[in-house]
Amino acid sequence: MTSYAVVIPTLVRDTLADCLAALAAATGPLPEQIVLVDDRPDPEPGQLEHPLSVLGDLRERTTVLTGGGRGPAAARNTGLRAVTAPWTVFLDDDVQIGPHWCDQLAEDLAEASPDIAGVQGVIAVPLPGERRPTDWERGTAGLARAHWITADMAYRTEALKQVGGFDERFRRAFREDADLALRLLDAGWRIRQGRRTTRHPVRPASRWVSVRQQRGNADDALMRHLHGPDWWDKAVAPRGRIRKHAAITTAGVAACALAATGHGRAAAACALGWAAGTAEFARARIAPGPRTRQEVTTMVATSVLIPPAATWHRLTGALRYRHAPSWQEVAR
Repeated sequence: MTSYAVVIPTLVRDTLADCLAALAAATGPLPEQIVLVDDRPDPEPGQLEHPLSVLGDLRERTTVLTGGGRGPAAARNTGLRAVTAPWTVFLDDDVQIGPHWCDQLAEDLAEASPDIAGVQGVIAVPLPGERRPTDWERGTAGLARAHWITADMAYRTEALKQVGGFDERFRRAFREDADLALRLLDAGWRIRQGRRTTRHPVRPASRWVSVRQQRGNADDALMRHLHGPDWWDKAVAPRGRIRKHAAITTAGVAACALAATGHGRAAAACALGWAAGTAEFARARIAPGPRTRQEVTTMVATSVLIPPAATWHRLTGALRYRHAPSWQEVAR
């Protein structure tokens, strides 16, 4: 059996104890190391005692490091530097591995040929069966179809160190995993799908979470700079609606500017375009959902805010990363 280490970056959320309990209960070869990276900016002492208590005998194999609140990419690199095992398995702190995960992982790693850098786990997202899923639930369910996500991803430690680990310019849990995978593929490695299963529950979220997620558009700008305009196709990632968001935002800004300068008819035409685009966006989000009053209200309000937020973050990202060095330069 090829030995492996498990690295879990965490903000010490309530889900961490369930994640560690599932790891401790799984049947099969145990991890050689468990590295927890506490990525809170100002860790409070003692908060990890309860989550660690569920590990049982695995606790003596566990190391706790601090990440300094620099984001999941930097936290995973911190954990990676402590790993001595030939395989490093990254888990998110809000997942629950299956009861036979360790056995299945052993099979996944044993079947990996020497040119395989990574083996991805199968992500299952439980959704409510008695109603249609909300916008947030549908977004989380998309993780089950995503490529190379580090919710459950095993990588050869040697391959990770060859490409310099994760790019720490990705400060959010967004695109940093796709960027790493593309760099490994560029270096001649392959990545395959494994058979082990990990459950990713839908965690509670604010009704404004979709607006905050638009910060990821800045990371899309970095991806374009690093991997070219066709990075979407390389990463097998959905293109999203950034072009439509930009058009809606432009129409809204133009309507305000034209109205302020006394061009009423042109302002009305632009305002109509803004309203039509916003209505289409809201309708596309409401139609597949439960259509409750709270969900509809949330979708309408956030559909007004998302286009300008997405456009703003994309523009600021393009400006911020216009002279960003390549990953090869960063690795050196």
